[in-house]
Amino acid sequence: MNYQEEEAVELLEVAVEDDLCDLVVFNDDVNTFEHVSNILIKVCKHSAEQAEQCTLLIHYKGKCTVKTGSFAELRPMCENILDAGITATVM
Repeated sequence: MNYQEEEAVELLEVAVEDDLCDLVVFNDDVNTFEHVSNILIKVCKHSAEQAEQCTLLIHYKGKCTVKTGSFAELRPMCENILDAGITATVM
């Protein structure tokens, strides 16, 4: 691999690491509005109003992007939400 190819690979790796991802929470028939809202406040640092709005979207639309950021930033948040019994993924 020549210098230009190596530089291109390094730039691509940085771009992939910096790509923005979405933390998406899904609706279920188990968790209460209050529980989901409290978890969003605790894990995502949402305001009460923001958590309530996300919870309503989750309920009525089936899912909601609750946070956007790097995969490295969102992965631990997703794990904490999953640990609370709420279905979520990083996309």
